[in-house]
Amino acid sequence: MTDNASTKTSDQPHVLPRGIRFAGVSCGIKASGKRDVSMIVTDRPAVIAGVYTTNQIVAAPVVLTRSKTPTASGRVVLTNSGNANACTGEEGMQNAQAMCQQAADLVGCDPSDVMVMSTGVIGHPLPMEKVQSGIQSAFDNLSDDEEAYLASADAICTTDQFRKTASSTVTIDGHDYQITAMCKGAGMIAPNMATMLGVITTDAPIGPDAAHASLKSIADSTFNRVSVDGHTSTNDTVMLVATGLTDSEGASELSSDGLALWQEAATQVALRLAKLLVADGEGAARFFEVRVSGAASDSDALHIAKTVAASPLVKTAITGGDPNWGRIVSAAGYAGPKITPDRTTLVIDGVTVFENGTPQKIDAAKLSTAMKANSEVLADLRVGDGPGKASFWASDLTEAYVRFNSLYTT
Repeated sequence: MTDNASTKTSDQPHVLPRGIRFAGVSCGIKASGKRDVSMIVTDRPAVIAGVYTTNQIVAAPVVLTRSKTPTASGRVVLTNSGNANACTGEEGMQNAQAMCQQAADLVGCDPSDVMVMSTGVIGHPLPMEKVQSGIQSAFDNLSDDEEAYLASADAICTTDQFRKTASSTVTIDGHDYQITAMCKGAGMIAPNMATMLGVITTDAPIGPDAAHASLKSIADSTFNRVSVDGHTSTNDTVMLVATGLTDSEGASELSSDGLALWQEAATQVALRLAKLLVADGEGAARFFEVRVSGAASDSDALHIAKTVAASPLVKTAITGGDPNWGRIVSAAGYAGPKITPDRTTLVIDGVTVFENGTPQKIDAAKLSTAMKANSEVLADLRVGDGPGKASFWASDLTEAYVRFNSLYTT
């Protein structure tokens, strides 16, 4: 941060951006009775940008919302959970459009200003009577207080064990801007866009094109660097809503320098959420971070780190607290980008196990005990003398994950 900018982050309480109201209600999509419809509404037309799944099988709400962003006239982000509205044919698209139309009628805007997201089981038609009741109830309960925001965050969850929220206040050129975000996801997590959903809200004045570029950069360095099971969902979406309602008169659209400062703060918020996705991985016992350095480029380093983190053999070793370093080194070798074997070094939780292509004498039992005692494991891997470096975050792979996902729809 420079002299004209400062930032402060906290999980509780959240200071919400100006000009946005939230709601989260239950309409019966989920048999559990938990909240399953979320509505976020801006008080006036706002900039909304989005990044989306690159899966070729794409849910109707993604197709519809992707066609509308970026925009400077957005008013609503409407989400249902418990049903993905994916692989549902023409009926699915009609239902997504009907959700937008109903929200637009209630808010008093055009359907093109309503963004819709869905998450849950694939291949089941939406129970529209319930959904329509939920949309009405959400509209009736809109509020700009923290309780409504947290209810909205709860309503986008499916198999999550806990809600995922984060916030920040950044001061740029004497103006305070709020950044408050939520996301959901615990399984089917390997975002590549951008079931994972996220919404970043702010009152900073950002234009549509700048918002889109900024959001893509934020996603690339946070949400696109986490994995639970390597499965890219049909519904992955992250949205940015910017109202431009500042703390005082006279604040114009952020300059390039101001946008960079805002993006830095927003990236830190998104990174906290991305790490929560991994921590909440279905059945996860440990949080696994892979740091790669010495690659030819940052993109090569990221590819290597992602390959290591996605390996089932590596992930199960992390589960068992097994310092089986050969699995990590060999995964780096097959990842694709060129590495230098005789300059490859691996450090696991501070213990050098492989240095410049040579195994090191270690107390494997002691390292294993230390790994088992911690909920986080760090693998620091150098693959040569290049400038490229990157980090990637993943969960381990446990019997609980297999058990849960073998019975998900039955």
